[in-house]
Amino acid sequence: MIEKTEKIWMDGEFVNWEDATVHVMTHTLHYGLGVFEGIRAYKTASGPAVFRLREHVDRLFDSAHIFQVHIPFTREQIVNAVVDCVKVNKLEECYIRPFVYIGYGMIGLYPKNNPIRVAVAAYPWGASYLGKDAIQSGIRVKVSSFIRNHVNSNMSRGKVSGYYINSQLAKKEAITLGFAEALMLDADGYVAEGSGENIFIVRNGKLKTTPLTSILEGITRDSIMKIAADNGLEVNETRFTRDELYISDEAFFSGTAAEITPIIEVDNRKIGKGKPGEITTKLQSIFFDTVAGKVDKYRDWLTYI
Repeated sequence: MIEKTEKIWMDGEFVNWEDATVHVMTHTLHYGLGVFEGIRAYKTASGPAVFRLREHVDRLFDSAHIFQVHIPFTREQIVNAVVDCVKVNKLEECYIRPFVYIGYGMIGLYPKNNPIRVAVAAYPWGASYLGKDAIQSGIRVKVSSFIRNHVNSNMSRGKVSGYYINSQLAKKEAITLGFAEALMLDADGYVAEGSGENIFIVRNGKLKTTPLTSILEGITRDSIMKIAADNGLEVNETRFTRDELYISDEAFFSGTAAEITPIIEVDNRKIGKGKPGEITTKLQSIFFDTVAGKVDKYRDWLTYI
């Protein structure tokens, strides 16, 4: 459950949590075209710090641009809205959700003159998105019967509300079958990503992650690739099959919510030794030190409140 806070930023001003409402005829509610971000602020010795804020705001604007949605605020205004939202709600660490949506006006598939609305919410976030102890112990995963959207049916660079119907189908199927998360293949049958995470595997001391064809361009994914390279690990962006995943030495999901979550089993097949591997735990350690402001090399990834 979301733990409500005091204020939400809506269209340039703060309103009370309970007053942050939309009309039932809001266009995005009916047709699914809205763009959003998931961002985290972490507790550090110097106060709360938002992780890779400007990259998230850039991706929000990129998503809107792809779908010809004009955000009526500048990037700097959205950056400031995020910072102010954390500050006004007195949060030491939290999840932050900027959301751009089409308001009510015309109904139908071409909302030419409908207003574009923007909201930013921030609220406390638990330690594990994928279940209790998932970060430490790892999770069981099921390859979904639902494939990731084809690049010519939906444009994968956009983080769009309606796309997550596909993810919800996969997630519900996996959980119903007793797994923690779904893994989705692309239209050609290669591994794509989780319902809301990117994926990495380790084989023979080298990292592999799926290329940016039918997946979201993850900011945590990018961070892991930079951290890995800086620590002498080879990283390859290349397609791989589910059976290569089965015989990998290690595997993990990455994402703002998932952070770095080890995968210990896929389709009832143990991955490696069936527990978080050495490279996974090393990357976890560096990543969590980074978001806590303990790694000078990556301090520019943090926006301090």
